[in-house]
Amino acid sequence: MAELVVVGFDNPTDADRVLTELTRLQKEYLIDLEDAVVAIRAQDGTVRVKQSVNLVKLGATSGGLSGAMWGSLIGLLFLNPIAGLAIGGAVGAGSGALSGSMIDYGINDDFIKSIGDTLKPDTSALFLLIRKSQPEKVLAELKGFKGHVIRSSLSPEQEAKLQAALAQAHPPSPSDGMEAAGAVAAQPT
Repeated sequence: MAELVVVGFDNPTDADRVLTELTRLQKEYLIDLEDAVVAIRAQDGTVRVKQSVNLVKLGATSGGLSGAMWGSLIGLLFLNPIAGLAIGGAVGAGSGALSGSMIDYGINDDFIKSIGDTLKPDTSALFLLIRKSQPEKVLAELKGFKGHVIRSSLSPEQEAKLQAALAQAHPPSPSDGMEAAGAVAAQPT
């Protein structure tokens, strides 16, 4: 069973940075993500959602491949497998792209929008649907990011461990360095 975790960040870029780190950890087989979404609330209050899985592209690819295979087989019956391959591939890609744009995969879009609407301006949230993970190793890697758990389906003990790892101070980001430099320059000498 997959676990849902929503983590909020006080910076609009931190959710992207954590997702990049989790993608690296996924390549090392420390975590297996079923779905991941970043929601960023801009200064003007608009919420931008970035899906990690492009369903239109995925649907077009799989539809095109299966359409080409079926088109070739049907084309063999009519002694024209090349035309069947081309027509079947085109029809399959089109129908796959259409179905990919209409399907809701992983985390519910309405849930993402409802949480995104509660974010403060200039903040972000990371929505994760986790199949399995090595919690101790993943938490050790995430200690550098400051965030707070908004919602999760984890056990209370697991959620407390995640919150403790996210509550630790994080290294300054480049934008923090610019703000500190501006504050030092503004001080009278």
